[in-house]
Amino acid sequence: MKTTKFYILALSFITLGGCQKDFLDSEPITKGTEQNFYRTKADAARAIVGCYDGLQTVWAAGIALPVAAEIMSDNAFGGTGNSDGFGYQMIDEFDKQRSPADVTVFGSNWSAYYKAVYRCNVLLSKIDQINWEGDELARMTAESEARFLRAYLYFDMVRLWGNIPLLTSPSAENVPQSGADEVYKQIAEDLKYAADNLPETAYTAEWAKTNGGRITKWAAEALIGRVFLYYTGYYNKPDLAGLISKAQVVAYLENAINKSGHGLLTDFTTLWPAASVEKYAGEDNKETVFAIKYTYTSNYNGNTDGNHWMVMTGMREQSSYPYGNGWGGATVNPKLWNAFSNTDTRRNASIISIGDEGIAFANKPKQREYTGYYNKKYSPMINKNGTSMVELYTTSGNFMISQYQDFVSIRYADVLLMAAELGSASAQEYFNQVRQRAYGNNYTEIAATKENILKERRLEFVGEGLRYWDLLRQGVNTAATSIAETVTLENGGVATPKTISAAKIIETKGLQQIPTDQINLSNNVLKQNQGW
Repeated sequence: MKTTKFYILALSFITLGGCQKDFLDSEPITKGTEQNFYRTKADAARAIVGCYDGLQTVWAAGIALPVAAEIMSDNAFGGTGNSDGFGYQMIDEFDKQRSPADVTVFGSNWSAYYKAVYRCNVLLSKIDQINWEGDELARMTAESEARFLRAYLYFDMVRLWGNIPLLTSPSAENVPQSGADEVYKQIAEDLKYAADNLPETAYTAEWAKTNGGRITKWAAEALIGRVFLYYTGYYNKPDLAGLISKAQVVAYLENAINKSGHGLLTDFTTLWPAASVEKYAGEDNKETVFAIKYTYTSNYNGNTDGNHWMVMTGMREQSSYPYGNGWGGATVNPKLWNAFSNTDTRRNASIISIGDEGIAFANKPKQREYTGYYNKKYSPMINKNGTSMVELYTTSGNFMISQYQDFVSIRYADVLLMAAELGSASAQEYFNQVRQRAYGNNYTEIAATKENILKERRLEFVGEGLRYWDLLRQGVNTAATSIAETVTLENGGVATPKTISAAKIIETKGLQQIPTDQINLSNNVLKQNQGW
């Protein structure tokens, strides 16, 4: 059996099917096809934009990975509305019985990921037929960008679902799942190609104005570090799929630190719009190594270029300047707030504290798993007049789908901490830089041990979707012990017990449910993950 439903998407600017032949055997002149596209550098430029667009839309429907990862970790609970279904609780507790009818909770994401991979595969399959006009750098850059994006997509998928179909050509074949080693080998090959072939273009503010959001050599080197740490930790491997050693990873990270032009901002709060308001450093600032770009033009007529998921983490149906209305998902665990010291500037920049900020929160009856804390880094915003910031830019936009804050996937602070954890000779210096920024005049030095670095990562990357993977790469049992708890939360204003069982996390190996509709479409070629 073959199916096209979960792999194929025609690029937005071309038709991927061939034309019917007539007696002249003519080519269509008004639209691109595989036969008359992919010929010029301009065609390649348009195709790579299509690949970026594919990445931009993987979380436009379904459940966004940055939100899911916070919920799966010990940073946040499921939350959402008190009258909503229990899908977010199912994810949070790794327990199918919490919402038995939710059999395709990640279904939209699965489809969107494979559609995005398909776009990358099409371009890569056509790379040699394009006339590069002798511009070898342009060719290598296009291939590097497509391969980075494919690796990024597969890394998301393999962490979330484990064994997945691996497609490296634009095929609709109904293939069985590949083992993790095979998937990671492809990820490693793609990222190594990008890291070795992209030019050493150093960050400048002027460069960011025109090239922000594009893949760089430094982004590829940084993502190699992230993939290495997760793969070697979760799967207990000595190197990255036999292709990249620890020493090579450190060299990549050191190269990014020494040559990229990236650096830490002086004030942590200025990284986040809702934490700084008028002081916001802006998109593509020097700390942003790679971001998924969004804009405010999303609508219900087919434009999907907005941040569709940020509304999930806003306060439940209530605004309080500068924070906008949202759906109350991923309510922050009070244990996370208490993990910060009072002198750590990251606490108030990362978390909305209803009590400490004197917010008159009136919607407890509508909020499930209320904790008094919300994600500040990715909160919708309003102005002083109470108007959604989205409405200031467009009359056709909607606060639910037209949020325009970028998702900063890789920050320079992450590069420093990865290099420190992997044993750089400058580990203590890198560790100190991150902590000095956080504590200012209250800074005191502590040793850059692995334990201390992991603790620091939790505080540094609150709400950014990294904590869960940092836990899981320490071993499923370790993650389960850290995440499991029995606690009382407020559901609709009523104290309600909640249990997250370590046994459930161990049973599922920390993986999530493969959408049942995809298993059905594959005629059971795909196999469901254990525990789901």
